[in-house]
Amino acid sequence: MALLTLADAKAQLNIKSDTDDDELLTYVNSVTTVIEEYIGPVEPREVFEQHNAEGGRRTLVLRKSPVLSLTSVEPLLSGGVSYPVDGLVLDQDTGQVYRRDRGWFRGLLGVTLQAGRTDPDPTINLAARMLVQHLWRTQRPARSGAVAGSGDDYSASEPIPGFGYAVPNRVLELLAPYRLPPGVA
Repeated sequence: MALLTLADAKAQLNIKSDTDDDELLTYVNSVTTVIEEYIGPVEPREVFEQHNAEGGRRTLVLRKSPVLSLTSVEPLLSGGVSYPVDGLVLDQDTGQVYRRDRGWFRGLLGVTLQAGRTDPDPTINLAARMLVQHLWRTQRPARSGAVAGSGDDYSASEPIPGFGYAVPNRVLELLAPYRLPPGVA
């Protein structure tokens, strides 16, 4: 599943020919990384994380969210305890995991999970389309000969913290409902 296809980008840009397909595909392939930096994984993938619960922890907070499912929570050192996933409770949006029996996690643990979204909201796709459009316009001269993006709705007069000028505010506004909680990567 792709966040954005070449056909999506061409439709957004009203491009009918295949002359620029190779260049446009570079833009299409780059927007997923930018959007996932802001809202977390979109395309489902397996993720492995290490968590140190040496002193004991009631909750593990996974670093990648949203989380589709937990695959395993295993000790990384011999003699450690495994935690069967059917004995765990997962908050998919925040990535918090705790034991059903309210016990503690202990030891150095390896957590394997599936992160991403099974059916991303169309708003995320629209944001990706608009980001491609913004980036494409910054590289293409406008019909009047002016630099594309200057003075239009895509120009950025202030850098956006963490994103600079590459992501216009309108894209971030579309993604705001999906933004990661503070401290989650």
